[in-house]
Amino acid sequence: MVYNSGMEKNIMIQAFEALDKELTKKAEILIGGGAAMLLAHDIPLSTMDIDGVLMKSVVTPAELDPLVKKVGSDLKIGAHWFNDYINSFTYTVPKDFRSRLVTVFTGKNLTVVALGKEDLLIMKCFSGREKDISHARTLVKKGTDTKIVKAHIEQLGKKGLHRAKEALKFLEDVCESVGEI
Repeated sequence: MVYNSGMEKNIMIQAFEALDKELTKKAEILIGGGAAMLLAHDIPLSTMDIDGVLMKSVVTPAELDPLVKKVGSDLKIGAHWFNDYINSFTYTVPKDFRSRLVTVFTGKNLTVVALGKEDLLIMKCFSGREKDISHARTLVKKGTDTKIVKAHIEQLGKKGLHRAKEALKFLEDVCESVGEI
């Protein structure tokens, strides 16, 4: 039976511990989305998977994939507990995102870092899905520096980035809904 009612914090850490044991080379994973909100910023929410991408790694995605699937099978959390959906929006993140990273797991071979609140909010604004509204509101309520977010989205808009206008409107609507204008 596959566990699929959402990944809780302890299950995510168990998955990283198991993946660390499978790795024979150093790997650093950057996570975003709900997993980053939960693990790095203690924002309780439900997520079905961990959105991440390899950074500074000797391990290649092709080498990581079977290990992720093995961990998913061993822990009964499914083969897709870890995916690279975050790649769809990494182009929106500011160049200085590394200064806001939060380490959420350190093992023998695996290190997992999560995006900062501002970077998560930028990605949520560009994603603009219905479920992102509540996540974005929570990020704003948790003290995310919306001035950084707004300035970055405006800068991307001036560069002609697709969906920047919609992302800015999303941010403005979210801020207005929580009383931050």
